Amino acid sequence: MDFLPIFLRLRGQRCVIVGGGHVAERKLMLLQRAGATTTVIAPQVTAELEQLAAAGTIELIRREFTASDVIGATLVIAATDLPALNDAGNAPVLARMLRAKLESMIPQAYGELASLLGGLREKVRQTIPGMIARRRFWESAVDSAAAEFLFAGRRAAAVAAIERMLDGVAQARPPAGEVFLIGTGPGDPDLLTFRALRLMQSADVIVYDRLVSDAIIDLCRRDAERIFVGKSSSHHALSQTAINQLLITLARAGKRAARLKGGDPFVFGRGGEEIADLASAGIDFQIVPGITAALGCAAYAGIPLTHRDYAHSCVFITGHQRDDGVAPNWAGLVQPRQTLVIYMGAANLPIICAELLAHGMRGSMPAAIIEQGTTAAQRVIAGSVASIAADAAAAGCKPPLLVIIGEVVRLREHLQWFERTVSPQ
Repeated sequence: MDFLPIFLRLRGQRCVIVGGGHVAERKLMLLQRAGATTTVIAPQVTAELEQLAAAGTIELIRREFTASDVIGATLVIAATDLPALNDAGNAPVLARMLRAKLESMIPQAYGELASLLGGLREKVRQTIPGMIARRRFWESAVDSAAAEFLFAGRRAAAVAAIERMLDGVAQARPPAGEVFLIGTGPGDPDLLTFRALRLMQSADVIVYDRLVSDAIIDLCRRDAERIFVGKSSSHHALSQTAINQLLITLARAGKRAARLKGGDPFVFGRGGEEIADLASAGIDFQIVPGITAALGCAAYAGIPLTHRDYAHSCVFITGHQRDDGVAPNWAGLVQPRQTLVIYMGAANLPIICAELLAHGMRGSMPAAIIEQGTTAAQRVIAGSVASIAADAAAAGCKPPLLVIIGEVVRLREHLQWFERTVSPQ
């Protein structure tokens, strides 16, 4: 994120506009509505700005801008036709479009709602002990009938509704904790579900692993606590048992914990183990499915997992070796018109390919490795079962990656689309 989106309280604050044309007039109007004290700096100004300066409404400095002019200013706005000054702000047309979109979506009465709730802060602080309980109250108040009363111009009814809510909360039990088990998809934030995003922005604590991208973490509530519990081959920040206990502890403390998992939590994500312990402990939880890596990565690589001419079934397996020594049913994995998708297969790919060949799969069977699928860094290595392990080693492939084996991989030559629009970074 290059810029920090913020709101500023400008009433009584000194602001500077650099420029004296019609753009400066429009910016001045906004600052005046916010109650700012404004200084305009420009060698020449419009007649309207001249009149405002004569009336004492603004301070007018008739000269070129210098760096020292920003001293003591809360906000400085460049409103000139000088590229050297204006280059400090990118894409003004886009910014204007975004501002218009926000203004059309957010009722103007939200400002009055903020004023009403602000007047109740001290009473809420005295009535409701604990930051978490107070946050829950404010969230409920913003999305309540009281807000609708205010939007309809019924301020007295809004105040009465807020007071009733406050009385009810004061008599209620402390808020119960809850766990949201959320699948975040294979990497692209645009693949999140609406429900996932809503819960991520309401959680008090974010518990995430290494497959959850920074871009997705940035979409969580800004002030939520973040706990990394990532696991990789032979290295665990926390054991699975410790993660399960952490979620229970957070919920028992009255917190809403969002447990973020890459892909779908029920497809090789050990989500079943986590909710089993939550259920045994009597903890409330919600499950939000995510797009599993097989579906997301295959789609972005242009490889349909099934196709009437090439495959009528698809099998998902994990490349991790089981601790109990039980081997996969290799013969069952070598079937005609079947697509095989291998999760977490980087370390054991040579063994997997050797077993498939030993159980009858022909060496020329198409295969592909998708590295960092659905992200701007996506890379696809295509080959055959006989060559793909060596191809991966030569290309320096690293997790997270997915392996797809089957005739459907041939279709990638014609159906690939993502790499045409996004270059690896």
